[in-house]
Formats: sequence, structure tokens, C-alpha cells
Amino acid sequence: MEYTANDFKKGQPRWCPGCGDHFFLAALHKAMAEIGVAPHDTAVISGIGCSSRLPHYMNTYGMNTIHGRAAAIATGVKVANPRLTVWQVSGDGDGLAIGGNHFIHANRRNIDLNMILLNNRIYGLTKGQYSPTSPRGFVSKSSPYGTVEDPFRPAELCFGARGNFFARAVATDAPGTIDILKAAYNHKGASVCEILQNCVIFNNGTHDNVYDKAGRAKNAIYLKHGEKMLFGENNEYGIVQVGFGVKAVKLGEEGYSIDDVLVHDAHCEDNTLQLKLAEMEWPVALGVIRDVAAPTYNDAVEAQIEEVKQTKKYHNFAELLETNDIWEVK
Repeated sequence: MEYTANDFKKGQPRWCPGCGDHFFLAALHKAMAEIGVAPHDTAVISGIGCSSRLPHYMNTYGMNTIHGRAAAIATGVKVANPRLTVWQVSGDGDGLAIGGNHFIHANRRNIDLNMILLNNRIYGLTKGQYSPTSPRGFVSKSSPYGTVEDPFRPAELCFGARGNFFARAVATDAPGTIDILKAAYNHKGASVCEILQNCVIFNNGTHDNVYDKAGRAKNAIYLKHGEKMLFGENNEYGIVQVGFGVKAVKLGEEGYSIDDVLVHDAHCEDNTLQLKLAEMEWPVALGVIRDVAAPTYNDAVEAQIEEVKQTKKYHNFAELLETNDIWEVK
């Protein structure tokens, strides 16, 4: 059966005009329609925060859970019903502060979840406190003199937890967002999609260098597996390896040519180069950065249950009761 974006829509979104959540929601509806999984075979799980209102606007199964526990609930949903396609939506505060422990273990276990991290580097719902991704020195209501700590880098956290899929898109770039959402669905295991978006009220402009098409042409690189890492308005720049790191260079300068430009390998099990790409400040890496196959937790649990069943005389609760002496009381 073919679906349209309207098949996945429900309700009237209640976010501030211009919020990145609007852009992402529209892209998610379109991506789900193109993926083609029925709404009744789909679950969207969130925590608490502006972005966590998203399940209310999905014509699927959904649950708006408690702060930081989206990954825990999503894990239970997937293990209890492996046939469901499960999308977990969190903000940078919900997902990486109180929910940080669940985030790393969902990646470590490689549970087949599509984990969306909407990163605006601020707490929006609670009115403008700094978050785990706010930069050092960031002035906010909870850091009036600037933060004195360094932020999490979502890619670094994902890779450090042995994550096998990481992708990034900008909320205002619908085609780029749809592409990584479809790739996340096709990846079997935990997939993390970082969505860069502005909070128009409390942190507007935090991703301005890539928030419009012109900015992305100058300041972003779209990585594609098996293709040369070229970027710029006329592909005049490329990514080359320098020692153990990577560097953006202009072709024709410093002796660099197209032959020196690296080819992106999203499937390489060694994540060293992928992490270097994900951490670049210029250009900002977009697209699928890492996509490596590995056994999933939910498949292993399901297989283990079936294996244990074969060794038991009972296979359900009624049979279990009958394995011992039985008395009938009249």
C-alpha cells in the first residue's frame, strides 16, 4: 500500500512560529510515507520538552513519556513487539542530560531504534537554560555569566558508546532530513540522527551558518558513501587527510588536487575517520557519517527466548502450573 504524508498527520502542532520542530515534523511525515510502513505498525516515543510534543502530531502509536526516559520506553516497546518500527524523539536536554545514560546504553546494546536528537543547544520548554550541548561561555538564564563547562558532542558520545549509525541534517533542509531518516530506517540497529535547529525564542541563530541553502553551500559538506568529499558552491573545496586528522583545502592551492580528496566510507568499522568528519567545525558534515552492520539486542533477546523455550517442558503460564503437583479444590 502506498502512503502520503497526510496519512501520518494528526492534530495542530503547537510550537512557536519558526521553530525548527515544524520543519522536522513535515520532513518526518514525508519520510514515513516514502518508507511505506503502515501507521499501525509504527510507534513514536518521546520524553519531555518542546520537541517531545511530536507524538501528539503523529497518526501512529505514540507515547509522550517522562523526562529523559524516551530511550528506556522505546527499548521496552521494541523488545516487547519487535515487529513495530520505533522512532524515539528527544531534544538535546531531554536526550543527553537526564536521558544521557539511556542514550549511551541504547547505542551500546544496538537496539533497533530510530533515535532522533533535535539539537538547538538550549532548554526551550523550561524557558532558556543552557543544555548539555550549549558551548562554553554561553550566557543563559541558568548561566548569566556564561557556562564554565564544555559541551557534549553528540557524535562523539554516540561513537564512544560503540554506536553503529550516526547521521546529521539541518531542520530547514527537507531533502537532506528525509534522506537520513530513510537511511536510519534501513539501518538495522540503533541509529542516531542529529537534527540541527534554531530555537527562535531563546537561542535563535545558533546554527545560522548552515540554516539556509546559501549557508550550507558555503559551510557544509554532504557526505555520500563511496563519493569524493567535495564541497563549496562549485565543489572547489575538498577534505584531505593530514597526519591523523582531516583538513578542508581549496583545490589547486598548496599543491592539493582532486586526487588528494578522500572518498567517504560510511561502512568502515574503524570509526576514527568518521569521528574526525563528524567533529569538523568547517565545513559542517551532513548526511550519513557512519552506517555499520552489527547484531541487534532485540534480535538476540528474541532468539534467546526461542532457544530457551526448546529446552523447557512448558511454553506458557498454564503449562508452567501443570509442571508441579496439582490439587483440585471442590
